[in-house]
Amino acid sequence: MSEAEGYPGVGRVLVIIPTYNESDNIRLITGRTREAVPSVDILVADDNSPDGTGAIADELAEADDHIFVLHRAGKEGLGAAYKAGFQWAKDKGYDAVVEMDADGSHAPEELHLLLDALADNDAVIGTRYIPGGSVHNWPLRRLLLSRGGNLYIRMALGMPFKDATAGYRAYRIGILDKIDVATIASTGYSFQVEMTWRAHRQGFRMVEVPITFTEREIGVSKMSGNIFKEQLLRVTTWGVQARKESLLGLLNRKPRQGSTWP
Repeated sequence: MSEAEGYPGVGRVLVIIPTYNESDNIRLITGRTREAVPSVDILVADDNSPDGTGAIADELAEADDHIFVLHRAGKEGLGAAYKAGFQWAKDKGYDAVVEMDADGSHAPEELHLLLDALADNDAVIGTRYIPGGSVHNWPLRRLLLSRGGNLYIRMALGMPFKDATAGYRAYRIGILDKIDVATIASTGYSFQVEMTWRAHRQGFRMVEVPITFTEREIGVSKMSGNIFKEQLLRVTTWGVQARKESLLGLLNRKPRQGSTWP
């Protein structure tokens, strides 16, 4: 398959990179992505960064016809940026989308691992917490918080995934409408969990592949205590709702004739 036709087994791929004040990183991440997988296109979804990230992205797009820019009115959160990017990809006829951070924590050199796995699946999560995955330059407290959060998610929602909060992932475009992305309310990092939860409940084929996650070296992390609290609250709510639905379904089951159910 030629570069113009897209990635083998997947088709035309759009890598969506949300940005807010990433002027020091945007040239690096787009350059690495273009070198790692030349067949993909890149959409920089910039939330009107005060540091001029959007203007730099425009320069990159002017020089490379594989790079595009989506200028947004202001900072509305990670989830909103991805939803806008998904719609852009759908309108332009792409076959798959990839979520990638601008800060270098997601290695473009590992993008092929996600895309190779996507050839036989509907969604792929780049995972830190399976054999072969790793986390670099995180303090112990943050690592424990992330691992503990993912353990709670598995217990609360009954999902098998070891890293439902991971932000490096790929989706076939066709499943986005089926999981009704437009109605996802999460705006922060819980957006990733909600995407995983909806796709899992719909029965789509999802796999995890190991990645190397490296904490940003340039700029300021967007993670905060409020983001973690939002995630915890939403996961708890979804878990309670799922158990109620399961219980109601059990109670509403009619016993077969001659059965002594329950």
